[in-house]
Amino acid sequence: MSKNTYASKNHPDKRLNAFSYLATPVVLGAALMAAACQRTGVTTAPVTTPTTTVSSTPASAALPVAPQWSPRVAALLKQMTLEEKIGQMTQITNAAINHTGEQKDVSLDSAKLVPFIKTYGVGSFLNGEAVPPKQWFTYLSALQRIAMRESRLHIPVIYGIDHMHGASYVSGASIFPHNLNLGATFNAEFARQEARATVMESADLGHIWVFAPVLDLGVNVYWPRLYETYGEDPLVAARLGAAYVDELQNNKDILPYKVAGCGKHFLGYSDPRNGWDRTNALIPDQRLQEFFRPSFQAAIDAGLKSVMINSGEINGEPVHSSKAILTDLLRTQMGFKGVAVTDWQDIIRLVTVQKTAPNEKEATFRCIDAGVDMAMTPYTTDFCRYVKELVQEGRLTQERIDLSAGRVLQMKDELGMFENPMPRADRLNRIGDPTLKQQALEAARESIVLLKNEKNTLPLTASKVRRLLVVGPSADSRANLSGGWTLAWQGRQEAQYPQEVQTIYTALKQQYPTAQVETVPYQDATGKPQLGNVLAAARKADAVVLALGERPYAEGLGNTSDLTLPEDQQELVRTAQSAGKPTVLVLIGGRPNIIRTVVDRSQAVIWGGLPGFGGGQAIAEIISGKVNPSGRLPFTYPQFAGHISNYHHDNNENSLELSDFGAGFENRGTKYKSTMLTEYGEGLSYTTFRYASLQLSDSVLTGNGSIRATVRVTNAGTKAGKEAVLWFMTDEVGRITRPVRLLKHFEKREFKPGEGQELTFEIQPQRDLSYPDAQGNRVLEDGYFTLRVGDQIKRFRYAGSKALGATSPSTTTRALNSK
Repeated sequence: MSKNTYASKNHPDKRLNAFSYLATPVVLGAALMAAACQRTGVTTAPVTTPTTTVSSTPASAALPVAPQWSPRVAALLKQMTLEEKIGQMTQITNAAINHTGEQKDVSLDSAKLVPFIKTYGVGSFLNGEAVPPKQWFTYLSALQRIAMRESRLHIPVIYGIDHMHGASYVSGASIFPHNLNLGATFNAEFARQEARATVMESADLGHIWVFAPVLDLGVNVYWPRLYETYGEDPLVAARLGAAYVDELQNNKDILPYKVAGCGKHFLGYSDPRNGWDRTNALIPDQRLQEFFRPSFQAAIDAGLKSVMINSGEINGEPVHSSKAILTDLLRTQMGFKGVAVTDWQDIIRLVTVQKTAPNEKEATFRCIDAGVDMAMTPYTTDFCRYVKELVQEGRLTQERIDLSAGRVLQMKDELGMFENPMPRADRLNRIGDPTLKQQALEAARESIVLLKNEKNTLPLTASKVRRLLVVGPSADSRANLSGGWTLAWQGRQEAQYPQEVQTIYTALKQQYPTAQVETVPYQDATGKPQLGNVLAAARKADAVVLALGERPYAEGLGNTSDLTLPEDQQELVRTAQSAGKPTVLVLIGGRPNIIRTVVDRSQAVIWGGLPGFGGGQAIAEIISGKVNPSGRLPFTYPQFAGHISNYHHDNNENSLELSDFGAGFENRGTKYKSTMLTEYGEGLSYTTFRYASLQLSDSVLTGNGSIRATVRVTNAGTKAGKEAVLWFMTDEVGRITRPVRLLKHFEKREFKPGEGQELTFEIQPQRDLSYPDAQGNRVLEDGYFTLRVGDQIKRFRYAGSKALGATSPSTTTRALNSK
């Protein structure tokens, strides 16, 4: 990558591959029997595999083959009453069992708790906010002790918590960058380290159901939860999500405890048509299969124990009442056997917001019938009453209730809760471990993306800087660096963040100990601009760092109708630029702000995202040159507020020319080369990486063979650096319109100055050349493909049908639809 002007341009693990479900013996065996597709048409060659469905007429009359419950779960189901089983399907908020009725109150009112356990058999509670570890230990010890005592069969409760980027609801824990930043590292190891830090710092406290990772695809930059995703690419989301799940659920250092992950939000939640949270998405079935399924499939293949269901709608149907999604897709096609839990009050929302059910009882029926196992009610026990009535009326069967209650009990049994239900306090010194905080810092360093660097403005070496101005809403803010889901749902007031966490301003002071590093307010307490002092300080400075961005937000409170950088921040930038000194824009926030009006006059631009508690130090080290930036943008940065185009758009986008309409139209309106300010996967370095000698082991790929691609990457500069090598593929013609390019492999390597390394990518037809149709059948077609890595391009042809001796003009192979 060039280190000048705008950017232009993980070790392989089959378990973490987005399409790992294609590599099973059943599918590969089918592929050997099926002819690869030609461009002339598509027919289906289904694989004979056992499938099971849940009928809805009458409800749950025909259930899947009885699951293989553990002996303990089978015995419990025989002993439990209907009410006790329904209780296992119920999740209640901590606000219903504490003294104040507020989420932040992590204390227990036993008088409120006992009826939930004794009368209703409630099996799960959730959430809270960051409090000291000993307070969590006291609270959850008391909760579990009472639950075990009051439960007739001594069934432990499982506590769910939103640890979104580390153990974020435990005071003193390591706070990693949010997922969007982890996506920018193109390094799955950081997702694994985050999962390890989460369980090491919270499992002993009783936090053994973690509502993470978010596996949604970050394709809509208006959506307020964009920062919770790994970005817009399905392969990156799959690799990092599966790495997180594998470590979270299989970590040995927390034994005898085990932790269940909860992939969310199944599925299609992240692309609402209007960009607002929990609203309707319009997503064709084929797009669901190709882009939104892979990350969840990879996590399921990694053993994911639970999923949280999309709170919104797809094509007008609420997902939590959709049997097509929760049973046909999730269970039958994708092979998921764990617990499916709703999000907050979602069954009630069918009545109050989405208006698809006339009353809560009917809404309850539709959701259970669709495939919901547990309802996050989360305040009332009305759900328990309605489910019981539905069983008594014959609309839901006892077997259907056994299925969901059994899944919840099975998860508890697999986690060892019956043997080890109580928290422990003898390992609390693990919380705040410097090693874990160092890993969070390293993740932040590799997540920062240098987007622009004219005339080598950065790094600002000590010799260049005697006086530095740092100004803007994120200049001296710990909260802004961390975003939502940090210490509390919507973050907290600035004074409540740990004082040892460095802001961008305090970190820059440390990086330039002999320089005068200052910050000045750009507005007063009422929001009135104070730009005169900014201009005066900028004129005296050698350079200005403009730390822009947003205050923390989460979910619907982060909804926006305009991504444009706020006018007061634009004025701040223009004022600083008018001083004539080099300006560095640092963009902090969970989604991109439109900066087209101010970016041209800034010599350098850094995307900082939400880098967590190590973010201030990481950004300062990159500005000073102590760290060489290696992040790559995990989403396509939009140029305009009114147009969003992901990197894997099809050829219909950006292809319209006014001349297509005939003479006389060429000069109408303003024309831009692209709707993107910066492309996906771009990012600069302080060194230069050169790509050369891309070679393919063959120019024609046949049958189920493979082609080995190799490329030489060299650090041609004088600084050591890390390079994320991204391999993109273009399917030149497809029956279903194909993306202009799609990431198929990535790997990050470290290079010494002058060092060259050869990197390889083994191209496999089923995994890398096929795509799903609307039913999830894999379509593999004859034709030409283009491979791109860096500035290197090679073209090859797939001729699979001839090699397999196909007798029909075209064939597809089916993905594994049953497990």
